[in-house]
Amino acid sequence: MKRGLFIAGLLTLAVAWTGPLPELAHKAFFGHMTMHMLNVALAAPLLALGIAGTRFDPVDRFPRLFAPIPASVAELIIVWGWHAPVPHHLARMSFSGLAAEQLSFLFAGVWVWLSAFGGRVDAGHDPATGEAILKGRRGAGIIGLLLTSMHMTLLGALLGLSPRPLYPHHHGFGTLSALGDQHLGGAIMLVAGGIAYLSGGLWLTVALLRKTPRSGET
Repeated sequence: MKRGLFIAGLLTLAVAWTGPLPELAHKAFFGHMTMHMLNVALAAPLLALGIAGTRFDPVDRFPRLFAPIPASVAELIIVWGWHAPVPHHLARMSFSGLAAEQLSFLFAGVWVWLSAFGGRVDAGHDPATGEAILKGRRGAGIIGLLLTSMHMTLLGALLGLSPRPLYPHHHGFGTLSALGDQHLGGAIMLVAGGIAYLSGGLWLTVALLRKTPRSGET
């Protein structure tokens, strides 16, 4: 199962980087956003879930580095920073800029998902202590994933509902006006990004509730 998830993540990256999307990302905002979502909302969780709990999981070796809430705040800064006009222009106009942007999105996404889902009960602790540490990580992971879902939804709404184009260097694509292209890209982010991270947070919530004994149980 873990290997299958990891392979699916690699295949997603292959689709994002070897197909027509890199070229389309330079021409159309919705192409740029589609590539963004493939990296951060699909490849990142698949890769992270494929690594979490295996011998390649780095979370138990570097627990402070993989703290879910700080990781989600760092992703917020990375995502919003790259969508400012000047960095976005760099990513749209050069392949090196696009690669730097998209790889930072992928790195941040894997960081958040691994921080939330990584770690093992038996990682150098007695079972009770290990279970408590893991439960605390999952609880923080819920907050981190929901925070990420919220800021992606907010950014998607800002792009999708803005009454004017936010990027002066963009002039539309095909029959789409600059504003129509921006609105489509914002909708893609709002739906794909918001749902992916919201689903992860809800998944962790359900898993945590199932493992929490009810009052009176031992």
